[in-house]
Amino acid sequence: MKKIAFIFPGQGAQHTGMGMDLLDQSQEAKKCFEVANSLLDFDLYDLCSNEKAPIDQTAYTQPALVAVSICLLNELKRLVDIVPDYVAGLSLGEYSALVAADILSYEDAIQLVRKRGLYMEEVGRMTQGGMAAVMKGDQNLIEQECANDPGVVGIANYNSPVQVVISGEKDAVERVSSQLAEKKMRVIPLKVSGAFHSPLMEPAAQKFEKELVHVNLKSGKIPYITNVTGEVITDISETKTLLVEQLKGAVLWEKSVRTMIDEGVDTFVEIGPGNTLAGLVKKIDRSVKVLNLNSYEALKTIVNELEGA
Repeated sequence: MKKIAFIFPGQGAQHTGMGMDLLDQSQEAKKCFEVANSLLDFDLYDLCSNEKAPIDQTAYTQPALVAVSICLLNELKRLVDIVPDYVAGLSLGEYSALVAADILSYEDAIQLVRKRGLYMEEVGRMTQGGMAAVMKGDQNLIEQECANDPGVVGIANYNSPVQVVISGEKDAVERVSSQLAEKKMRVIPLKVSGAFHSPLMEPAAQKFEKELVHVNLKSGKIPYITNVTGEVITDISETKTLLVEQLKGAVLWEKSVRTMIDEGVDTFVEIGPGNTLAGLVKKIDRSVKVLNLNSYEALKTIVNELEGA
């Protein structure tokens, strides 16, 4: 029997204009977007539509991405009666996945990720951190180079068999990047405001943990995969601890996808701006089907595909 997973993108998928075509066409989506806007201390409409707005700044990016992803999800659910077998999200996308699983409320998710982004930016300003993507490298060798460096540096994202991201102190990231480049690996410095998913994010994790105390989580209706272990979470009481750990620990995206495939998932629907996850999933296993719901225009194609599934 075919199984479907809904997956949600993280930071980096954002772009000016995201979600605007959907809001123009759907009153339901507009209402969903307005809920998020009413909870934030900035104008979400302006952020997503104005080319001069700070959409790439972490504290703004995070609630905007979750809002657009959930608006797209809700519109899909309105048009087709389908419940995914699993949900997962890359880093920030895990919050959209928790909303999709009915574990975390949309309102709480928006407010949480606004705080999460603010804390991450604050720590980024306090520390000299950096990140770099490493393409087509030997993961064991990359781990060894990080371990050999005297500074704080390690793998932050295991994205696919041919892509990982390293994160840590800027000088350490640069040293390790040079060592990997000498070994003929392709290394791409990333434009980020901090060393995300590294021990440097510990102060942000501590602050964020206090925010989670006030949030109620439900048992949920759909199994979700956590970034921290890449496995299905069956005990929802672990979720808050995992979300704190996720801020300062590695994202096991490749393992998450393989877990879903091992559980029988053969169709992945990426819901949210961009198509980054679709590319990563195909790098992990080319035999599975991947669909992209990143705009209003894509809705018809997705609905037809899912109704025929």
